[in-house]
Amino acid sequence: MSKPSTATARSGPGGAPAHRTARAAARALAAVLLALCAAFIGAATAEAADGGLVKVFVVQDPARTGGRLATLESVAAATLGDPARAGEVFALNRGQAQRDGGALNSPADPLHPGWILRLPQDASGAAVQLARDTAAQGQSSGGAAGAGAAAGGTPAARTTVLTVPLPAAAAALGALLLALVTAGIVARRRLGRMLGAGARLVHRLGAAGRRRRTLRARRSAGSAFASDTSPLLHAHSVLARFEAAPHAPATPVHALTADRTGVTVWLDAPDLPDPSWQHLGGPRWHRPAGAPEQGAADPGALRAAAEACPVRVGTGPGGGPLVVDLSRLDGVLSVTGDRAVALDVARNLLAEVGRSRPGTPLIVMAGTEGGPTPAVPPGLRQVFAEEGRAAAVEGRLHGPVRGAASRRPVRGLVLVAGTPTGSERAALAGLCGPDGSGWTGIVCGEVDGAHWRWHADEDGSADIPVLGVRTTVPA
Repeated sequence: MSKPSTATARSGPGGAPAHRTARAAARALAAVLLALCAAFIGAATAEAADGGLVKVFVVQDPARTGGRLATLESVAAATLGDPARAGEVFALNRGQAQRDGGALNSPADPLHPGWILRLPQDASGAAVQLARDTAAQGQSSGGAAGAGAAAGGTPAARTTVLTVPLPAAAAALGALLLALVTAGIVARRRLGRMLGAGARLVHRLGAAGRRRRTLRARRSAGSAFASDTSPLLHAHSVLARFEAAPHAPATPVHALTADRTGVTVWLDAPDLPDPSWQHLGGPRWHRPAGAPEQGAADPGALRAAAEACPVRVGTGPGGGPLVVDLSRLDGVLSVTGDRAVALDVARNLLAEVGRSRPGTPLIVMAGTEGGPTPAVPPGLRQVFAEEGRAAAVEGRLHGPVRGAASRRPVRGLVLVAGTPTGSERAALAGLCGPDGSGWTGIVCGEVDGAHWRWHADEDGSADIPVLGVRTTVPA
């Protein structure tokens, strides 16, 4: 047997649970609303079937109007806004027999309490009421209307005034809206859950659409990178401008991007002698498109720039490719976060090196996850870890970290497709550490002492904190 619940339900009036009371109140309000709707719909249908509705003015007893008896001018002013339209009211009611047997035969005739005067269709105001015209029915039957005609009189215009004037109808509509609001308040919890579920569904659908659009953009960037290597040549020429020259020291460039607005570089320099570069704050400098360059690059600087290994990591803030120099890595890059996107980062970097430096050796390690490793891209030459260790320089292994990056030519690449195991960490230290053989490591996971750390998001982007940039990763 199941244990009885120890929770105490909140009670409403009469000891009933609150949720039951709310449901009962909601059902009662719904019944009232349905009854009101049915009454209004039924009345409207009956009026249409009986020959339509007309607007009328009912002459009140002077005792109810402060001793003033209505006139055609006062009726026209109250319902049409213009006392000069009294003639229109007279024309609509001329010769029509009223209930007391009288009739309006002249504009000067006095109006009697209880008379029902027809009004033009544009009449409005609190004194206007709706009525049903039954004159046709009276004329088709042989009742009192026939007797009146036989006596030589005018058939009485049988006009039945509805019990709901226009202001009352507006008040009823307001009551209906108030009832709807009250029902919404009573059922706010259920309505809130429904709205919340709808909002979550819309968010999921929107997120799926955004992922599809982002994936298309990432694939487009990957195709553009594979078919056009000119940005890498441009990056070499920009890097050469900051290399050591006979009269100037080298200025390390960490990254650069080029778009239609010009070239932006990330570097550590308090000042630049070339005035064509504008300081954007922090490590960023920008040279507008078309700005003249001062002098030609030094031949020695061009030779030094040949050791650079620029690679496009994705699209930058301005939509152009963001280029980093792997020769400045000086150790290991750790890409944490979403593993699938981290693997895309690694695949793209390997493909970039394969295009610009064909024949570069590559060692692939699986990591602790043990999943499938990425395929070796064209241009790279896969070797085994033993061959890479044999090339390592003997000495102390302090781990893959340096206090500051310095340039080392990219002699080989080490890819770890996950968090490295103990033996893989030792291999990284021997190949990529400060006393290693100068290889460059790319780890799709966490590793202690990595010089560069990027974070991959599931939306297909990667944060590069050292640059303060988020880039879209090619797929």
